[in-house]
Amino acid sequence: MPATVTVLLVEDDVSLRETVQLYIEREGLACLTASNGAEGVAQVQCFRPDLVVLDLILPDISGFQVCQEVRALGYFVPILMLTARAEESDRVQGLVLGADDYLTKPFSAKELIARVKALIRRAYSPGYREVRQTQGIAIDPNQRHAFLNGEPLDLRGKEFDLLARLADRPGRAYTREQLLEHVWGLDFVGDTRVVDVYIRKLREKIELDSSRPDYIQTVWGVGYRFRGTEG
Repeated sequence: MPATVTVLLVEDDVSLRETVQLYIEREGLACLTASNGAEGVAQVQCFRPDLVVLDLILPDISGFQVCQEVRALGYFVPILMLTARAEESDRVQGLVLGADDYLTKPFSAKELIARVKALIRRAYSPGYREVRQTQGIAIDPNQRHAFLNGEPLDLRGKEFDLLARLADRPGRAYTREQLLEHVWGLDFVGDTRVVDVYIRKLREKIELDSSRPDYIQTVWGVGYRFRGTEG
């Protein structure tokens, strides 16, 4: 953990922004502020904060869009989203786009600081956010989230595992037998055709044209590979 933890607060309400900044700084944390979404994204790029506290409703772009832009830029800083809306759909959307936690207004200083500290502890725990990025795809194996150019991918079970295995070694060709062993395990009862089925599902979700795949390439006579950096 860095000697000084820096929190970026993105909030357009001046009074609330000043109050929350005071709460954060009283805990010995440094606090940067931004009054709109575009400024918040710029602050992330410039200062690389250790945590972002992000309001959902902003005057230019929404907190959802800020979260998505930050993730698209490759920054997997923990994000605590603030909102006056308590609908489950909003919470789910925020989490799907990459937010780590959600706090509904009004909230107490004690609850806010507890959430902030919990996220900071998680962020510096072993293995947290070991995000792999290659060719526009980001994979978080711990959270089991995957993004394509910042857009969340809806991957189910073995779809995620298969993509993670292929993308972990771009350019390496895997046989169907190897993929079956790595993803399904030695005790799987079935044949290698299941690999072809899941490759087809993945291509439908990540390729611009699944009939002419760019990311997951067929290696004739061998199996499949994820496009290498030279591709």
